[in-house]
Amino acid sequence: MSATSPQNTLPTRSAPNASGEDDAIPDEDASEATKLFNERLQAWKHACAYLEDYVAATEKMQQSHGKEYEKVLKTVSHSLKFGTHFDQSLGGVAGMFDNIRSNTQGISNSHYDTAKTLKGSVLPIFERLHTEIKHKTKELTKGAGKGAKSVDKARGVSQKHIELLGQHTASYDSTGGHLKATEDPYVLQRQVYHRLNRQVLEENNTRDDILAVQNSFAQFEAHILQTFQNGMAQFNQVVTNQAEQTRTMYGDMVGTSQRIPPDFEWNGFVKRNNNILIDPSAPKRSVENIAFPNQDHRSTQPLIAGSLERKGKMLKRYDTGFYVVTPSKYLHEFKTDDDFAKDPSPESSLYLPDSLIGAVDGVKFTVKGKDASKGSIGSKLSMSHDFQFKAHTPQDAQRWHDMISSVAGQTTMEKPDSSAPSSPVATRTDAAGSAGAMPAGNTMGSPTSTVAEKEAAGYGQEGTTNEKTY
Repeated sequence: MSATSPQNTLPTRSAPNASGEDDAIPDEDASEATKLFNERLQAWKHACAYLEDYVAATEKMQQSHGKEYEKVLKTVSHSLKFGTHFDQSLGGVAGMFDNIRSNTQGISNSHYDTAKTLKGSVLPIFERLHTEIKHKTKELTKGAGKGAKSVDKARGVSQKHIELLGQHTASYDSTGGHLKATEDPYVLQRQVYHRLNRQVLEENNTRDDILAVQNSFAQFEAHILQTFQNGMAQFNQVVTNQAEQTRTMYGDMVGTSQRIPPDFEWNGFVKRNNNILIDPSAPKRSVENIAFPNQDHRSTQPLIAGSLERKGKMLKRYDTGFYVVTPSKYLHEFKTDDDFAKDPSPESSLYLPDSLIGAVDGVKFTVKGKDASKGSIGSKLSMSHDFQFKAHTPQDAQRWHDMISSVAGQTTMEKPDSSAPSSPVATRTDAAGSAGAMPAGNTMGSPTSTVAEKEAAGYGQEGTTNEKTY
């Protein structure tokens, strides 16, 4: 066979251990790189899904916050109780609550708007990226993944023929070269080369596909990260805007309350109730300026009033008191003429028509009667007593004696005397007594004049002298 024969141009293999020789069937898994890239895409897909879940959960939270703020709004949604006490114009407490309601409603709406924006603008960014990653995974499976299967199949065919060649080369030595034509090692070797060539083509095509995927992965991952960054930036913008709106509205609430002047509500309250509240510039009330019904009725005006001294029953000394003869014909004793320090109830009261008055002795005179200050029953049961008085001057004593005798039931000419009997002898006289107004026909020894006769004579009426001594 010549050197130029076709057999000499066929590919040959060197010894298995020759330098630079590749294994016909590599130990590496042709789909190993494809599996690695597929796992990496799965990792990116899950990372994207995490962000989707985060944005979706935030959207639900914002929706929930909107509802919660509606509950907060209900706490101030009703009108203020006793709200008429607050100024209804802007700048006061009522305006402050209007501002709180408005801003709280605004915060609630901002949460709802944020939820809508997250769902409609931010979440779709990550959803679209998730879809891209899925498409990339499909491309890898249909491209490099399918090539890896072809390589594995080609390697299996080559491996089968290499094993067949080994089997018949061994039979060649044992049979002395007697083999069938289809079992000729020469033919089998050429068939191995043929299949190795197809295997290598598949390997190289798959290598190019995987290399292309590998080279494009860097760009695709950069796209993924840029999408993440863009989505998170928009997410931050949305939630930050919502937080800023909340901060601004709360700040407006605080500002509105702090701008209320301390005296705003009080001044309005005073203005609205000016007819009820006390005018601080108005003078205080005085009893002297008060008028009441029957204030000046003739029965309220004393016939005579002033201070007298009365001799005590036990210590036999004279104590000063305030005494009054009233149109009701009573001689009242008071400790003082002050109507305000204590209730001016009489210490003693003599009903003069049932009493007897003695003669004047200088500044002294005596009146005998029963104390009626305890009521009608007490006056009937009580015993008569001698009330010995002493005026400041003889003139005062005469005036008191004249007035008392004008209404007294009986008069006597007996003068006060410590040695005289305690009950002076009564003489029959008229109601005028020592005043010299004795009616005609009456003598000292005549019967005592009746009260009716005295009243007919004009004693104790409004025309009687109302001289007072204080």
